[in-house]
Amino acid sequence: MHHHGTVFLLLAYAVAVLAGWTALDLFQRLKGREGRDRAPWLGAAALAMGGGIWSMHFIAMLGFDPGAPVSYDPGLTLLSFLLAVAGTAGAFFAASRERLGRGRIPVAGAAMGLAIAAMHYVGMAAMRTTAAVGWRVDLVVASVLIAIAASVAALWASRQETSIPWRAAAAASLGIAVVGMHYTGMAALDLAPVTHAMAEGGAPPLALAVSIAAVTAVILFMALAASMADERSRLVSTLAAAGVGYWEVNLKDRSFTLSPRARELIAMPKDRPDGDVMNPVWVENDDHLARRRAALEAAIAGEAEYDVEYPIAGTDRWVQSRGSLVRSRSGRPLKLAGVVSDITDRHRAFEALETSERRQKLLINELNHRVKNTLATLQSIATLTARRASSVEEFSALFEARLMALSETHNLLTASGWEQATLVDLLTKELRPYAPDQFRLTGPDVLFDASQALAMGMIAHELATNAAKHGALSTPDGCVTVSWSDADADGSHTLEWLEADGPPVSAPSRTGFGSRLIATSLKGDLKGEADLDYAPDGLRARLVFRPRKTVS
Repeated sequence: MHHHGTVFLLLAYAVAVLAGWTALDLFQRLKGREGRDRAPWLGAAALAMGGGIWSMHFIAMLGFDPGAPVSYDPGLTLLSFLLAVAGTAGAFFAASRERLGRGRIPVAGAAMGLAIAAMHYVGMAAMRTTAAVGWRVDLVVASVLIAIAASVAALWASRQETSIPWRAAAAASLGIAVVGMHYTGMAALDLAPVTHAMAEGGAPPLALAVSIAAVTAVILFMALAASMADERSRLVSTLAAAGVGYWEVNLKDRSFTLSPRARELIAMPKDRPDGDVMNPVWVENDDHLARRRAALEAAIAGEAEYDVEYPIAGTDRWVQSRGSLVRSRSGRPLKLAGVVSDITDRHRAFEALETSERRQKLLINELNHRVKNTLATLQSIATLTARRASSVEEFSALFEARLMALSETHNLLTASGWEQATLVDLLTKELRPYAPDQFRLTGPDVLFDASQALAMGMIAHELATNAAKHGALSTPDGCVTVSWSDADADGSHTLEWLEADGPPVSAPSRTGFGSRLIATSLKGDLKGEADLDYAPDGLRARLVFRPRKTVS
């Protein structure tokens, strides 16, 4: 009669569940990997599953009492381990190959189940005892079928979702199946005592127990280290691929670490120590440094999420750093972790938008101002023209001519974006209808802003119109010479308008609209004055003005 210890049964089940959990977790790492990247995870999953089942088998065997001394053959024991690992590796490999079709899971499961069953019975063959060993065929077949069913279930579960509840249920069910297979196989064992003594040799149970414990510890370490390292590596790689860096702060000593991409974003050399998290060398601006420090303290205290933007010292780059507390299941803060990203383009876009909005408001105000000025000018032109006109027809002709002069000046300003116009362009516009030999223009470049250009355009129009009606431009032989000087010490220019070879000129009996417009425009926008001399041989006008624009 042989017995099984309850403690060893529970321990064997725990190891089987752990093996199933670990194998499912490691097998998931195969997803999204190709070629050589698959091999380490495939081997790890096979070692976890096969080694775990092997460990479960021999832990259960340590609780087996056949009523006689027991030892194990080292060669067969090692072979049983290799069978479990190799069979599991082959099954996992087949299950991971999509191109093998839907039948790959049953076929791979059957192969894996047979390998596990072979591991069990080779392990049993390694047992050395004084009792004669026999087997019940029906229970042996049942144990093999259970092994195959458990293997198919394990491979099917490995292809499903990886949520914690699902994985826990799958690992628990797999543990029951594997332990059930083992104890069904043990129930098939038929021992008969013999009279001769057992030969010396074989591995003692204590040494085997230490070996099994070591294998189990390796499985635990492998699962923990591989899972954590892979998760972290994938996270950092994914963030780096998205142009984002990763960082974390240890709350115990305020030490912090930066991923390679994070160092690149904050212009931190690879060989330079991370430094003090509260006083980073990559932030020089005191205001940004203070805001960053306050946000960091609030995040560490759990009062708010960490979210700051600041410029990187020595560069034109801006970054955004965001993070939150990582807590244990009990709620105890463990670390502050987050990401840093380059927001230079976004920051520049916001600056450009703000500049555009300011410019738009300025343009609207400027347009409003110019429209008001233009309307006031039109009102003045209409009023004064009406006073001097003797008929509607005369008013219409004079008013239309002055509107056209204003329009020509507007065209000049429109061509320059309503920013400036030159004196020579304004004069040329007015004198263009006449023969080229009837006017001469000489002088340096002089620029006017919009309001001054409108005023000077009207002055040029009045002088040209008067010359065409009563002066040098009213005859084919007449000539107008316009010359102007460089700016004097206070920025003023002097323009001389001289008419010659025209009809005799006499001073008007009263001051006309044109003379008043010239005087008013010069005194207002142009900050100057006019002196009109109606000499018999031709008008001589001397205009002094001070433009606000300078020639660059």
